[in-house]
Amino acid sequence: MASLWRAVLGGGSSSQSSDHDGIEFWSDPERSGWLTKQGEYIKTWRRRWFVLKRGKLFWFKDAYVTRASVPRGVIPVARCLTVKGAEDVLNRPFAFELSTAQETMYFIADSEKEKEEWINSIGRSIVQHSRSVTDSEVVDYDARR
Repeated sequence: MASLWRAVLGGGSSSQSSDHDGIEFWSDPERSGWLTKQGEYIKTWRRRWFVLKRGKLFWFKDAYVTRASVPRGVIPVARCLTVKGAEDVLNRPFAFELSTAQETMYFIADSEKEKEEWINSIGRSIVQHSRSVTDSEVVDYDARR
């Protein structure tokens, strides 16, 4: 799992320029907020600040994110296949999962509304950044309301 989730970070190297492909994660994210995430190796639950921007889901230890911040991890959403509720899998309220062909990561939001907003935002990002769909084919359902 570590190799997949850290692929964009270059294994935690200090060369920040390649770590986030030039994405300014510290300003104007598509979505940001607290989620509780299950650890990669030791399956404990930790609260992390998440930032979704330009097809990448970054996470940090705290919400004070600046140009100098180094993400604790990043998920390229183009590699993700599904994002969906997972209360029944984890037996916990407001839980959702993000799956690639190799792994499934679990998250817990603070409310049902937050969970749905994260699922919608990540789902929209998956569609926009998947290689099989061009920008002209993406439908913004929120704009139609």
